[in-house]
Amino acid sequence: MGDGSVERDVRTFLATLRVGEVCHGVVAAVSRSEMSVTLDGFPAHPLGSVGTLDGSWRRRFGDVAAVGRRVGGEVLAVDSDAGRVRLSMAATENPELWAFLKRLRPGELLAGTVVAIERFGVFVALDDGPDHPVYPGVGFITYPELSWRRFEAASDVIEIGQRVSCEFLQFDTWNGEARLSLRATQPDPFLGFAEGIVVGERLSGRVTKLVPFGVFVQLADGVEGLVHLSELSAVPVAAPEDVVQVGDQLTVVVTDVDRDRRRLSLSLRQA
Repeated sequence: MGDGSVERDVRTFLATLRVGEVCHGVVAAVSRSEMSVTLDGFPAHPLGSVGTLDGSWRRRFGDVAAVGRRVGGEVLAVDSDAGRVRLSMAATENPELWAFLKRLRPGELLAGTVVAIERFGVFVALDDGPDHPVYPGVGFITYPELSWRRFEAASDVIEIGQRVSCEFLQFDTWNGEARLSLRATQPDPFLGFAEGIVVGERLSGRVTKLVPFGVFVQLADGVEGLVHLSELSAVPVAAPEDVVQVGDQLTVVVTDVDRDRRRLSLSLRQA
């Protein structure tokens, strides 16, 4: 059988699979990052792929990944071009959790309680959701989705035990989580401020942070702009601290307003 025929057979088989259905097969090979599975109905090649995070949330990958073992998993994605099917055995281990997460729709509001604050984000126990087999809560908020405003620590915005209402963003199939946004439920201060701002306008603000490429200036509550290093002075400077310090009050000129990316470019030199 030529390569063209094999490729057609693979595409024909993959066309019968649907995301959400459960497939079974036999583990054909195991690496550090995934196991390859020969799926029932297509013994010619191992088309199934189970990643380390999709193997199990209760057991180590090495305990579930064994050549010759018969496994089952829910179809997460079908890649006809690559001839691969991404499967999740964790989904079949936790059907109640998986069914709950699949019912959620982007933009839906979910209520819950903050149960843990970690350096990588915040866990939320959802009122209407099941428990997670591994994590403190099924809901998860990354730091950028906590607030429109700049903050140093999550505790500046939120605390354990706090009741929150968040917007559902997406189903994280890697970790079996509901990715949430707290800031999406709050008005964006930038949009209201930028509505009346024009290039060339003079504004006053306080320096809040120095970075190698410039300084951030707070112009209003929750609204900051960037003065690039080249716009700090009429003469070249090596570092922003050569010109300003955190806490300094500045008068700056608006050089660009990017509403889509929520960015204000400012100039101290032109002021």
